[in-house]
Amino acid sequence: MNNILEMTGIDKSFFGVKVLDGVDFSVRSGEVHALLGENGAGKSTLMNILAGVYTRDNGEVLFDGKPLINTTVKMSEHAGIAFVHQELNLFNDLKVYENIFLRKELTKYGVLDKREMKKRAKELFEHLGVDIDPNASVSTLDTGKKQLLEICKALFFKAKLLILDEPTTALSNEEIEHLFSIVNQLKEEGTSFIFISHKMNEIFTIADRYTVLRNGRMVGVGNISDTDPESVTKLMVGSSYSAADVYETRVLGEEVLRLENLSGEGFHDVSMTVHKGEVIGLTGLKGAGVSETMQAIFGATPIKSGAVYLNGKKVRVGRIHRAMKNGIGMVAANRKENSIIPAMSLLENNYIADHTITLAKPLIERKKEIKRFYDNKELLNIKANNHADLITSLSGGNQQKVILARWLNTNADILLLDNPTQGIDVGAKAEIYKLILQLAEQGKTILVNTLEIPEVQKVADKCIVFYHGTIKAVLDRKDISEEMVMLHATNAIQNTEVVRYEKQD
Repeated sequence: MNNILEMTGIDKSFFGVKVLDGVDFSVRSGEVHALLGENGAGKSTLMNILAGVYTRDNGEVLFDGKPLINTTVKMSEHAGIAFVHQELNLFNDLKVYENIFLRKELTKYGVLDKREMKKRAKELFEHLGVDIDPNASVSTLDTGKKQLLEICKALFFKAKLLILDEPTTALSNEEIEHLFSIVNQLKEEGTSFIFISHKMNEIFTIADRYTVLRNGRMVGVGNISDTDPESVTKLMVGSSYSAADVYETRVLGEEVLRLENLSGEGFHDVSMTVHKGEVIGLTGLKGAGVSETMQAIFGATPIKSGAVYLNGKKVRVGRIHRAMKNGIGMVAANRKENSIIPAMSLLENNYIADHTITLAKPLIERKKEIKRFYDNKELLNIKANNHADLITSLSGGNQQKVILARWLNTNADILLLDNPTQGIDVGAKAEIYKLILQLAEQGKTILVNTLEIPEVQKVADKCIVFYHGTIKAVLDRKDISEEMVMLHATNAIQNTEVVRYEKQD
């Protein structure tokens, strides 16, 4: 097979720090090539060079047999390269078809030909089997459909090579299967893909070949059929990696959180009791109501009925600030829209939550905050150069670690973690799991929402499965399995009374 892309000897440094060191990378025509590595390994930098966002310091790039020199984003797109970023680049205030044709609008007699643009967008969606209304406002789409729209947008103008950066983070299992069917269909038509993901099961399902980067260098390349997840993981982390469970049984404390028949937008009649030092895994199919329940507990969305009890006392949450004052912290699922503040430095992003609830002391002790940032940097292994850098200078996974550190600063008693490991590599995930269990050992109460059942198995004392906005099942740790969770999440086990549980001795 011929190579559609050849990158050789690619070097790149930022502020004297070398992030790519003589990297060679190639993609064949009509293949899915997995680009792997830990957060900060250089994957995004390499792809941004290819897409024309960054200029390489040294090296050569050949695409479709032609050299790319002093490449700009426009030149890259014109050559047939499309980059679907992990952080979506859509305009919520525009309609679907307007996002697709942005900067490439069709005109007729000097005015926008809206009818033709809607028609072509509809034809594309029908061809790919995507259920999106071209005339809908993007703001009305859920995150999964936004991700599919971003991919469709890239495909519309006949891209020869698609870079998919963590494309399944916000997708349900059904949507992932649909995406993979689209990828396979286009691969048969000759389109090539660079697939960036930390989910090994997806890599070994969709990819043909792989390349591994570590600390800015290429350390491995080969056929997916000739390797296994453990071998690839060892290449990524640079040492023997153990996925062994670090969970240990703990004696739980008194009740700290109780929900009684809580109802709101996207969930109803949710009741649960959680104890000090307990880790609860919350899961269900996408849209089952877990995120919505978390947002209501945190005061981000209104509670229509029911009650919230903290330490046995009924409380009114209602607002985020009130929830924070009551010792509740939350790592939101959508990092770009709900967590990071792009115009602020790493230091400011790190301390902002704590200072929001300590307004009585408005002065910020800079030396103290700098020390706290570097303590968190070491604790969470955040790959960052300087506390004064913008948070957008980090990879998505390292941004996520900064957000987690932000909430650790508040010393919240209850942590709501909504998909906390999104975009985080396998080594960093293991660090997060260990941290969750350490916090639980210290008496923190943690609710973790994830669609990945192995994550629940690694950290949870109990697993609560949601279905259509309410609790379908509560599983003891010994009963947590992917099969059992899916049976409840899909309502394959019907007419089952939800078993409530009390504190364990």
